[in-house]
Amino acid sequence: MPTLDWIGKDKVINHHKDVPYKVLERKYSFDESGMHKEDIHSNNMIIHGDNLEALKSLLPQYEGKIKCIYIDPPYNTGNEGWIYNDNVNDPKIRKWLGEVVGKEGEDLSRHDKWLCMMYPRLVLLQKLLADDGAIFISIDDNEVYNLKLICDEIFSQSNFLGDVIWQHSVQSNGYGGKFVSQFNHTIVYSKTNEFVLKNLPRTEKDNKLYKNPDNDPRGKWRAGYCVNGLYRPNLKYDIITPNGNIIESPEKGWRWSKETLEKKIQEGEIIYNADETAIIHKLYLNDLDGKVPENIWTKGDAGTTRQATTELKILFGGKAPFDTPKPTQLLERIIQIASDDKSIILDSFAGSGTTAHAVLNMNKSDGGNRKFILVEMGDYADTITAERVKRVINGYGEEKNAVEGTGGNFSYYELGNPLFMQDGTINNEVDITEVRKYVWYTETNGIEYKEDIQEKYFLGSYNDIAYYFYYEKDRVTILDYEFLTSVHKKEQAYVMYADSCALSDSDLQKWNITFKKIPRDIEHI
Repeated sequence: MPTLDWIGKDKVINHHKDVPYKVLERKYSFDESGMHKEDIHSNNMIIHGDNLEALKSLLPQYEGKIKCIYIDPPYNTGNEGWIYNDNVNDPKIRKWLGEVVGKEGEDLSRHDKWLCMMYPRLVLLQKLLADDGAIFISIDDNEVYNLKLICDEIFSQSNFLGDVIWQHSVQSNGYGGKFVSQFNHTIVYSKTNEFVLKNLPRTEKDNKLYKNPDNDPRGKWRAGYCVNGLYRPNLKYDIITPNGNIIESPEKGWRWSKETLEKKIQEGEIIYNADETAIIHKLYLNDLDGKVPENIWTKGDAGTTRQATTELKILFGGKAPFDTPKPTQLLERIIQIASDDKSIILDSFAGSGTTAHAVLNMNKSDGGNRKFILVEMGDYADTITAERVKRVINGYGEEKNAVEGTGGNFSYYELGNPLFMQDGTINNEVDITEVRKYVWYTETNGIEYKEDIQEKYFLGSYNDIAYYFYYEKDRVTILDYEFLTSVHKKEQAYVMYADSCALSDSDLQKWNITFKKIPRDIEHI
């Protein structure tokens, strides 16, 4: 598989491991009744801070749990006049490059800088994605080819689902001697082959495409594709037709195994064309649940930038705060085909908050319980990103432009102190509850932490194992007989953290205890 090299790559391909885990500090919560200082336990999050650090801080609780990721990263056009800088000369990025890449970074081209910025973020996004999830990345011609190569490396070329072309503009304005750009790319990858793209609802226009030329008793049908959307070498085989013709396997393989395909041919669901040079999969009108999404989306399918700008003007009662926002229609379409009504949707380049707007719209429309996580590093994360979501929840616009509120809620977070010091020890400035949450998440793969007030050092039980975190900021803790007298949970096994252990190996084995030393044995994600 071809790979891409650039100045600084060796410094960033494993940089995600060095990113500090920082505590997410909730600043306020919001619902239809307004702002709340107290925690309302919303599952929707808006996080202000560097998205690299924010993604790292989401790992303990959300690794492998995000069904749908959408990101609209900087396109690297060189335009520095926007509120959302569309290049990598942002001071925060320059500072980060200087720290991570070092003096070598002074010689980077803007493409090198963009790749250095994107690579570790994509690595963390891949970790957060569920096995049956997919990521959608909007981009234009400036970096689409570089993006494709690094995504092949991070997500695997076999998990490339396609390049969706979205017609973001229908204007013909342009400069002499150059093509007018009216579309963007959306590169799509799955985490594994467990992801299944959902069908879109069919319209009456779609239904008219179905005929019944052979009077099939099962009703109207149209021809469907028999090849895979993904590359599956185990489904590559040739077909011998009744007349002895050979139909060679497509490059990506067939859609079914040889045994399944032969059965479908016997049952008449798959037929040969007239000269037996191809096979036709009958898609029956009455049996189909919607239509397979296509990879060209027009303004009718996904809206336009102009529509998105109008939407923001209504939302904010005047000038739109972003020049090239994404329409909610685009995000709703992505969420519709890539998730279900209980999925978590993540956007780590949140901008004006379109993704949250789309999630709230869809929940109101179908009664779903989708959750959103937004990350925005810009200073406007509260005044624009979160403010938009507040207005969507409560309703916005006036007179003919009035839009009813969707309802819903969210909590707003800032990145706090790192959990660990550079030497690996626990940062005593961090609330002990955050340390306990971290240990519990890493031990249980993200199971929700619920503090037990009955036993001070008890974290919880999971898979018949009781977890204890015996830690004090101002003294050394020892796992000994005295501590065991305070243990009241009855489980088949125990995992106990402490600074040291005075129990013998035979005692640990006798009571089925696994001792873990603080901080050495705390997993560093």
